[in-house]
Amino acid sequence: MTTTAERPDAGGKLDAQVIAALGGGERPAPASPWTSSFAFGWRAMLKIKHVPEQLFDVTMFPIMFTLMFTYVFGGAISGSPGEYLQYALPGILVQTVVFITMYTALTVNTDIEKGVFDRIRSLPVWRPSMLVGALLGDSARYAMASTVVLTVGVIIGYRAPGGFLGVIAAVVLLVTFCFSLTWLWLIVGLKVRTPNAVMGVSMMVLFPLTFVSSVFAPPETMPGWLRSFVEVNPITLLVEAARGLMNGATDVSDIVWVLGLSAALIAIFAPIAMRLFNRKS
Repeated sequence: MTTTAERPDAGGKLDAQVIAALGGGERPAPASPWTSSFAFGWRAMLKIKHVPEQLFDVTMFPIMFTLMFTYVFGGAISGSPGEYLQYALPGILVQTVVFITMYTALTVNTDIEKGVFDRIRSLPVWRPSMLVGALLGDSARYAMASTVVLTVGVIIGYRAPGGFLGVIAAVVLLVTFCFSLTWLWLIVGLKVRTPNAVMGVSMMVLFPLTFVSSVFAPPETMPGWLRSFVEVNPITLLVEAARGLMNGATDVSDIVWVLGLSAALIAIFAPIAMRLFNRKS
């Protein structure tokens, strides 16, 4: 009887302690879509802090690409690495950042494999914020990779005739396009089963798009049948727009094409990615 009588008192004390620990204030308002998206974007950046090896794709790889293509192909194509660098650096910049976009698919696929989606589903946040946050975090990585390529280029002799503003405009245009392209890789990451499969699918798409373009050589030097593909390749349009901005010979039509393609990529692939995300989680 003594034990039975003491249980309500003990329970009451426990409830009082829980209430005191939780506080008696009002329940905080749910996070807004922007707040939750930026929180997940910050989460993507914190991963670099805990796994610094992730910086290899935005530091070492850009340096390798810039040095390797300049000094291996420069003499054969333009007669000297210095002359070739003036032509090729905008293309190398585009190729480097476009290749980095596939890592978004790897990140999302890994989160699914580890069960992070199930944890986020229980949170009172805007559902698309995880995807939007991942894109925001990766956009910062694109800017970092661009800075590395341009810094290495300047060190080895590149000078942009378009000046600082032309370079900044080219980087902004590049990051905008890559942000749009990443929605496609989100679909791949949500649909494919393993990270290795994600890597294989991404490489199968990116290699022909980047190498069969005007990144390394002018389309005028190519056979007619190949030139027809190169001239309509979205990467070629992006490279020519960035090259024009950096060389001080801006072609407004190229910029309009790139912005139109970016809008089309978001309009087509973003709804598909969101539907797959809702079904997956």
